[in-house]
Amino acid sequence: MSAGTLAAATVTEEIHVWEAGGAGSAEALAGWVASRLAAHEAALAALLAVEGPRTPENSLRLYDAAIEQLSLAGAQAGILNSVAADKAVRDQAQMEAQRVSMAGSALSLNRAVYDALAAIDLASADPATKHYVERTLLSYRLSGVDKDQATRDRLQALHEKATRHSLNFSRNIQEGAKTIEALLAELEGLPADYLARHPANAEGRVTLTTDPPDMQPVMTFAASAALRERMFLAYNTRAYPVNQQILLDLLATRQEVATILGFRSWADLATADQMMGSAANVRTFLAKLNEASREGAHREHELILDFTRSREQGVKAIDIVSRGYWYEQFRRAEFDFDSQSVRPYFPYAQVEAGVLETAARLFKIEFRRVDAPAWDPAVSVFDVHEGSKIVGRFYLDMHPREGKDKWFSAAPVVTGVRGRYQPEAALICNFPGGDDKDPGLMQYSDVVTYFHEFGHLMHAILGGQTEWAGLSGFATEGDFIEVPSQMLEEFFRDEKLLQAFAKHYQTGEVLPSEIIRKMKLAGSFGRADWVRAQLYYTTLSLDLHDHDPATIDLDETTKRLYESLQPWTWKDGNRMYASFGHLTGYSSNYYTYAFDKVIALDFFAQFDPADLLGCEAGAKYRKTVLEQGGSKPGRQMVRDFLGRDEEFSAFSKWLNEEFESELLGVHV
Repeated sequence: MSAGTLAAATVTEEIHVWEAGGAGSAEALAGWVASRLAAHEAALAALLAVEGPRTPENSLRLYDAAIEQLSLAGAQAGILNSVAADKAVRDQAQMEAQRVSMAGSALSLNRAVYDALAAIDLASADPATKHYVERTLLSYRLSGVDKDQATRDRLQALHEKATRHSLNFSRNIQEGAKTIEALLAELEGLPADYLARHPANAEGRVTLTTDPPDMQPVMTFAASAALRERMFLAYNTRAYPVNQQILLDLLATRQEVATILGFRSWADLATADQMMGSAANVRTFLAKLNEASREGAHREHELILDFTRSREQGVKAIDIVSRGYWYEQFRRAEFDFDSQSVRPYFPYAQVEAGVLETAARLFKIEFRRVDAPAWDPAVSVFDVHEGSKIVGRFYLDMHPREGKDKWFSAAPVVTGVRGRYQPEAALICNFPGGDDKDPGLMQYSDVVTYFHEFGHLMHAILGGQTEWAGLSGFATEGDFIEVPSQMLEEFFRDEKLLQAFAKHYQTGEVLPSEIIRKMKLAGSFGRADWVRAQLYYTTLSLDLHDHDPATIDLDETTKRLYESLQPWTWKDGNRMYASFGHLTGYSSNYYTYAFDKVIALDFFAQFDPADLLGCEAGAKYRKTVLEQGGSKPGRQMVRDFLGRDEEFSAFSKWLNEEFESELLGVHV
């Protein structure tokens, strides 16, 4: 089968599993995935049958066709695993995701395919094609393709085992939601619309879930320390104890893979093909973060502790349960800003419209809602237009449902390949709202989260116009992938941008400039604490993958690291590691968020604050970063946009803004 014949055969088939009935039928889902895997295998067979000199056109084209089919199957099985209404379909989707992962693992250890790719003559290839082949060959070597057959078989078995553990770990978080009961009196401090959504039963009790729209307001606004504690423990044990042993088994499996491949630890293996390069380099970066944030975090803690003591007699310390509540109370007193006061200006529908309008203006594109099938009637579908062309599609699944993943994420749907597939991506979130009776009033942190996830979506769409599926969309180094999302977050701080969509859902009043000023000042307070939290999560993910798993006590390690990096008192019974979902995806590399924050803030500093959406930086950023997908190393994209490597100065300025503010200076 030639590359052209294969392209004609696969591009005409159904590319959406839900159009084949897979969202409502486990059997249909299995059949659809099987057809994708068959196309994948056909492409590999054609690749290995090529005779004569190997070229990008006669060999890489076939390999890439195999990758696009594998990506298609994995992406959509993964989505249904996260969102399908029918548990039987979710269960089948998990099995299909495992099948796809097994196929990917087998491919990564296929010596014949590796030899075929290594034989491609790249003398006249363009830089993107050379980068693709070189990065792919490195990935093969890091997978152990150069080992003997018995070793490759063992590695394959270990990869399959790790996949099962990861999928089970994630599923237990997804389906482990808990409920707690509260007396009406314990709801003091919560917003009126929250109370209206949670009426008491005949016994005067209210049922709350650990889903984010229920959990986050309790932890931020509830005056009852007892209620906050019950919610905290329920939320942080929702996948415990079942995930405790699964995580230990996953860590042991990963370490065995690393040992076979000659690496000291999984952390060294997982960073070998990343921008960071090694676990040692990660630790050097973390030391820099530690130094940069230590003093500010200490000052923040002292301010919050003194404030709390002024409000409550006998307070000796503030625990992890009460941290968010007392930050909110402090901001109200010191900055005259109540985060509940802005919620009426952020009803979900207006926020969605504002995010879309902002992105459309920034990237010079247009979004049009279309009547197209998706996996659930609650999903909104939009086509992305550039002039007269449609350049992509995205899906918004934005509110909680029974059985749905309870987090906030972006996911590929169809990997874009120029001339074959338009890129498609989805946001799977859990924001307030979702029915006609609930305006979905959002906290300003929710709006930031929306901007963040939309940054991922734009990366998938605008970076999905590449020649090769293996370079499309998110296909950068894993520790560059959070740059576009965190860069877009910063646009939320612009007053003109906010006022374009932040209007009171009942009166239409525009969010006043004075409130925005206070909100920005209040929002800047706590940044050092945010960095310390990132430092904690990052160090935990690194340490769990950088030490002998046989010596790890999850409870002891989690508590010890927390107490070494955080000033807030630990709460016994906290089993957060059992629901720390990023341990499956990022594994040891959670440092990505903090590392990419440094790059993102340096990127954002290149935009003209007087014309964020119209300045030249937007077009340059789109061209040199987003549109590249994975066509260049992340380090090269940084240099193409900045003209240099990233610098720490923009991050330091951002981190220290809170203590440069005149308002806080008065009170300090």
